Amino acid sequence: MKPLLAVPLALLLAGQPALAQKRVGEVSTTFRMVGPNDKVVVERYDDPRVANVSCYVSRADTGGLSGWVGLAEDPSRFSIACRATGPVTLPEKLPQTESVFSRSSSALFKSLTVTRILDQEKQVLVYLVTSTKIIDGSPFNSVTAVPLATPAP
Repeated sequence: MKPLLAVPLALLLAGQPALAQKRVGEVSTTFRMVGPNDKVVVERYDDPRVANVSCYVSRADTGGLSGWVGLAEDPSRFSIACRATGPVTLPEKLPQTESVFSRSSSALFKSLTVTRILDQEKQVLVYLVTSTKIIDGSPFNSVTAVPLATPAP
């Protein structure tokens, strides 16, 4: 990465909280002569406010020279599956809709975001993954739901 771009980017990212994520695995999809291959990456995110909910997000990761130096824009292609890893109960004052995770998908201005939505009628937590940009978003999305162990207030 060019030094002039690296310094402002490092300062921007320094103020961001660390995500509780774990890379579970990856599969190469396109061979690249220079730099890493394109791949599909699977990451696990644990919901920071709802215990016993883990979300698995698969996403495209652009390789090549631009991916290697961190300048590639990853395509807005992803999938999500969230599962209960124990009894799911809600904490007090959980918002109806809340952004749970966000990660950068390009050097500037694009991110992958997971939003949690409480469906009180069916007693489930719905998790929606979308791609956002400052100017425009993407219609690509994926959704999953996790049932609650105890009724929501």
